[in-house]
Order: sequence, then C-alpha cells, then structure tokens
Amino acid sequence: MALDYLEFDYSEDEEGTGTWDAMASVKAERVPALAAEIEAVLRWASQKFPGRQGAVEEGFDWDYDLQAQDDDGEPLGTRFDKTEGKLTLQVSATGRTTVNLSLSGSAHFGDALRERFDIED
Repeated sequence: MALDYLEFDYSEDEEGTGTWDAMASVKAERVPALAAEIEAVLRWASQKFPGRQGAVEEGFDWDYDLQAQDDDGEPLGTRFDKTEGKLTLQVSATGRTTVNLSLSGSAHFGDALRERFDIED
C-alpha cells in the first residue's frame, strides 16, 4: 500500500532504533483521507506486532506519537483505539488540520513497515 499523505523522514539512533516522522497539513475535505491513511498504518502495526507496542528501549518492537493542531497552533483531539483499529481525528474548525505522526521501532519493525507501505529511507 502506497501512502499519499504521509511522507516519512527516517533517522536512527546509536542503538539502532529507527524513527519515521511524517507531517501532513490538509483542508477539512481531505481530513477523512488523511485519517484513513494514519489509521491504516497504526492498525497494521497493532495487528502485525500485537502486544509489542511500548518504549523500544524497554524491549518493545514499536511505539508512536500522534499530534494534531489547527492553523493557530491549538491542539486538536486525536485518539487511536487499537482494539477497534479506529482513529478519531478532530478537524480544524477554521483552516487546515496539521498532523504529526512519529513511529519508532526495532529493525524488524522497520523492515516490515518499509515493505508494507513502500517506504524508502
């Protein structure tokens, strides 16, 4: 599955933990498509690595940070329910909705992520 809205930048720390950071900013009519893409990534990770989400430095395979804001920098609500595999993303009442998604993971997680979503480093 290729991603249309999320374009990841990759970095790696000295322990070999990979981090993929993406930011997308869209108008209200594009929020459902962006949310679907984020939901697909997080659902895949939750299903492919069940029970393995948490701090990588504590031995887990992957973790994520998801934040959203409006044009004024005011936070917008985001919530991913991994049991249901559903993302709730508040849409900006005015202007654009900007979302930041950071994934971190082990080498095994990174290989699977790259393959599943056609991500290049």
